Amino acid sequence: MASHPVTELTSPSSWAMIEDKFSRYAKETLAKLITFLEEEVRPAERLARAQLPNDATRWQTVIPVIEELKAKARKLGLWNLFLSKAYYPEHGVPLTNLEYAVMAEIMGRFGHIGSEVTNCSAPDTGNMEVLARYGNAEQQRRWLVPLLNGEIRSAFAMTERFVASSDATNIRTSIRQEGEEIVINGHKWYISGAGDPRTKVHLVLGKSDPNNSNAYNQQSVVIVPADAPGVKVVRHMTVMGYDDAPEGHSEIIYDNVRVPLDNLVLGWGRGFEIIQGRLGPGRIHHCMRSIGAAQMALDTMIQRVTDPTRKTFGKFLYEHGTVVADIAKSRAEIESARLLVLSAALQIDKLRPKGAMKEIAIAKFVVPSMALQVVDRAMQAFGAEGLSQDQELAFTYANIRTLRIADGPDAVHIQQVGQRELKRAPTLAKKTAEAKKKEAELFNRHGSKLPQ
Repeated sequence: MASHPVTELTSPSSWAMIEDKFSRYAKETLAKLITFLEEEVRPAERLARAQLPNDATRWQTVIPVIEELKAKARKLGLWNLFLSKAYYPEHGVPLTNLEYAVMAEIMGRFGHIGSEVTNCSAPDTGNMEVLARYGNAEQQRRWLVPLLNGEIRSAFAMTERFVASSDATNIRTSIRQEGEEIVINGHKWYISGAGDPRTKVHLVLGKSDPNNSNAYNQQSVVIVPADAPGVKVVRHMTVMGYDDAPEGHSEIIYDNVRVPLDNLVLGWGRGFEIIQGRLGPGRIHHCMRSIGAAQMALDTMIQRVTDPTRKTFGKFLYEHGTVVADIAKSRAEIESARLLVLSAALQIDKLRPKGAMKEIAIAKFVVPSMALQVVDRAMQAFGAEGLSQDQELAFTYANIRTLRIADGPDAVHIQQVGQRELKRAPTLAKKTAEAKKKEAELFNRHGSKLPQ
């Protein structure tokens, strides 16, 4: 096996399994990405945090060093790596989901900054995929091209306050046609990206045909300019105390918002089709970034427990209690989760997201819980410092914890996988009955009595 820089950051065994599935372009891009992240992004991480003010102006701040890194990344061709040319020939790059999944893991080791500087951060990635796949030529010209260029950012407005949004058929936001306009009224919250001063467009999911007999044909998606009259950002929500400025997670009221009829995406009643097409690959991207974050936490933990300045009672931290076992468990869990997600990404490449629903669902509820365990162990190794702002671990924990709820809570995916497994019961029973029949015949032929 030829050596590759990825083996230094992930796992030689994982790379050995997938190297032959990487094109020459993908290998070169991956090597370039690793070099860029290590040499340019890593030294800038603390500066990026320092450039975000602690007062109200943080919500109007565009972090200078991130913009500098974006320019460098784009010049290197490390830009929009998530958008596959196989699905989006006009705007995409020649990378498969499997190839990008590895890159997403590497970027995940650098927090949100690793994805943002390459224009690969949510919710923009999903919104660009929606516009590339479902948008018409004018919608792509006005909104997709600026997003692809990194000139603007976006928000996806689905989750609602006062509604059990884990079942998206419950949403109440009204989307109705009035003449040549669409009128939107609704109350959304935890809308990621809506607080960013660069956010210029919202993709809003709402009910356009509440009386349709098919609950999955009642919804539509509409493009809403962020500055449209009636778009009111009520407040910025926190996630376990973090506000995630300047992007944030906002509570928004759409009060009699009017947009042209041309702002309807794909067609009336196509909302569920759009969000399912949007969420499948996005869930895998989240999973790979989470694995990267877990790897970062493990690396940080190893450095901490082998630091000679942190000895207690005359011993290194790793010489106490269960620290070595925690490291071993973390390594095993990361390796297992990585293979699970790479398998799901490969299935998407072969069968598209719809054909990989089971694999995506399993990864969706397995990976965040795994990553939380790994980060928690690292926090424990750091003691009080692991809970503080002096380490990224607490912030990382809060971000990953949201993924057990975002893009569909764990319980929904567990239920889906379990129900899918139960459908195999008749086939299993039939096979068992056939085997027992042959077993009885075999016992009879040999003159033996079948055990009861």
